[in-house]
Amino acid sequence: MDLFIAYVICFGVGLVFTIVSAFMADVFGGHDFGGHDGVGGHAEAGFDSNDMPGFSPLSPTTIASFVTAFGGFGMIFSKFEATNTPWLSVPLALIGAFVIAGLVFMLFRAIFRRTQGSSEAQVSKLAGTAATVIKPIPADGVGEIAYVCSGSRYTAPARSTGATAIANGAAVRITRVVGAQFYVEVV
Repeated sequence: MDLFIAYVICFGVGLVFTIVSAFMADVFGGHDFGGHDGVGGHAEAGFDSNDMPGFSPLSPTTIASFVTAFGGFGMIFSKFEATNTPWLSVPLALIGAFVIAGLVFMLFRAIFRRTQGSSEAQVSKLAGTAATVIKPIPADGVGEIAYVCSGSRYTAPARSTGATAIANGAAVRITRVVGAQFYVEVV
């Protein structure tokens, strides 16, 4: 088989996969049919170095870009007189494909990192945040507060810092967080 035909096949398969994936992305993906929590989603999702959902270097997108780039660079290099032997066109096509796949990986990883930021409040930054008691806090017991952080409303179990009872609807300030327990004082 002619090497140029192999390059055309690689380019075609990668291109067709990319086009079909773009049009069919929401037809079969994104549905959770049970199973383990947190593992549903698209094939591109993976876990990066900090165990947060991210973009994997071996995702279908990077593999398709590698195959497409290999075929494209192979076709280009096989047409030049200086690089038309398999001993030059294949290594150059591989290098070009790795570069393109690496750039695609870095681009999508940067996009995922910026778009998948959590709206969940960072507990360490909640001290001093205003809150409202939504379930009365007994002197030596636990009630519940509601607070707003980064535009989202959250609720949490709370205790009184001074071991005094705090009535429902009272305005309070979060003084510290220990585990899942918020400590508050009346403002």
